[in-house]
Amino acid sequence: MKLTGSATIAHPVRNVFDALTDPAMLVRTLPGCQRLEQVGPDAYEATMSAGVGSIKGLFDGDVTLTDITAPDSFTLHASGAGVPGTVDAVAHVRLVPNPGGGTMVHYAADAAVGGVIGGVGQRMIAGVARRTADDFFAAVDRELTAGNGPDREVEPSRAPAMAATTVPSLAALRVGRPSSAASPAVRPAAPTPKAPESAEAPTVEVPPSGVQPDPVRTVWTRPPAQRDPAQQRIRELVFAASFGAGIALLGVFIGAIVAHW
Repeated sequence: MKLTGSATIAHPVRNVFDALTDPAMLVRTLPGCQRLEQVGPDAYEATMSAGVGSIKGLFDGDVTLTDITAPDSFTLHASGAGVPGTVDAVAHVRLVPNPGGGTMVHYAADAAVGGVIGGVGQRMIAGVARRTADDFFAAVDRELTAGNGPDREVEPSRAPAMAATTVPSLAALRVGRPSSAASPAVRPAAPTPKAPESAEAPTVEVPPSGVQPDPVRTVWTRPPAQRDPAQQRIRELVFAASFGAGIALLGVFIGAIVAHW
């Protein structure tokens, strides 16, 4: 299945490229993304919630970025498997300045879908994938507008210079030794008691030469959804009204039964 499209994001190309390749941004904006764990340079293990229609579930898979040409293009490789089926996709993403301002993001994807979800028509799968892409780019635009883009690293040439610390010379720290006549008698140090021969020295495990410990993996998880207080209040009022109407109807129904008696 092939899928092509484009989206406009109202921010400079460099900012958009940094956002699309930042795992902390992806886990917040990619629909259904629950978790990303870095396992190598530009390589991640992912947990996604996705599906078509009533066929939905969790997918565990891998995501890798290759052919990175900042800030113009990159290639995304994604594969996953879950109860709904399997997905294996490659997407080429290209960013160009929009003549009207902002950035045009062009993407071309080729995906293979198997399992239960593969039995759904390709037209339906393509429609869901296109809506997911539109929601994703719209979420990235909102995050950048809110100022939640990835942090830029300070360039070495622009980093504030550290003030040089003057270290006093050792000659300035030397103190003249007092004469032997004026110096007090120095008592010999007490001999250090020897450890009993039966005591064993602690064992220290040393890793073999050339073997490095596994680095700590960085994990990003999707933050909990924040509820709008106004919408929450509306839901509470609708629930209260529905509950009250249900009680009133129940009273009318009981009254009608009693009247027939």
